[in-house]
Amino acid sequence: MVSYTPSYVLKFLPHILSALPLTLWIIVLTVLFGSFLGLGLAWAQLGQDSFLIKAARGYVFILRCTPPIVLLFMVFYGLPEFFSWWLGLDLDHWSRTIFVVVTMVLLFAASISEVFKAAYLAVPKGQTEAALSIGLTDVQSFYRIVMPQAFKIALPNMTTAILNLMKDTALAYTIGLVDVMGAGNLLIGKNLGNYSLETYTAVAVIYWGIAIALSLVSYVLEGYLDRGRS
Repeated sequence: MVSYTPSYVLKFLPHILSALPLTLWIIVLTVLFGSFLGLGLAWAQLGQDSFLIKAARGYVFILRCTPPIVLLFMVFYGLPEFFSWWLGLDLDHWSRTIFVVVTMVLLFAASISEVFKAAYLAVPKGQTEAALSIGLTDVQSFYRIVMPQAFKIALPNMTTAILNLMKDTALAYTIGLVDVMGAGNLLIGKNLGNYSLETYTAVAVIYWGIAIALSLVSYVLEGYLDRGRS
């Protein structure tokens, strides 16, 4: 029978928490760059150019149907080979963090673009027409009228997308990156496989903490936007 000692969860937490900054850094970079790429994909799908529409939809379909771990291995093992063949560049000395961020950006952009597109389409067209009728330009009507409403609509789904991203980043340990999950696995190896359940409990507690923090930020933002609308 497997024994479980809760006190070891608290004992292991400080060691695993030392890898938390790297996990948070990956999430922040992915949300930043992935949102920009996602906006571009949403803009392409909402535009009039048939080639861009098909290309963006194809990208979203392919990336959303690709398991994160498969894409991570394709980027980690395939990207250095591709750049070596194409440009003669040696990427083998690059940090594993770069490959993880590239993978997560590609995945996050595909999902967040659908969130942005749906939020934009949910804003009544009359809002834009009313803004134009009082003399605002297209750019002004978008940033001052449409975007605040679309952001409020998108916020719950954006939070869900970021939470899914957090779970996907746990796969980074499979290529040797020492993030929260990687630190937990190293600790299990150091203990010769002992206290595995306690270690994974400590890892789970950290991920729960991140999720609670993100949910609270989303809740506060929603309340702020509701007050602003009132």
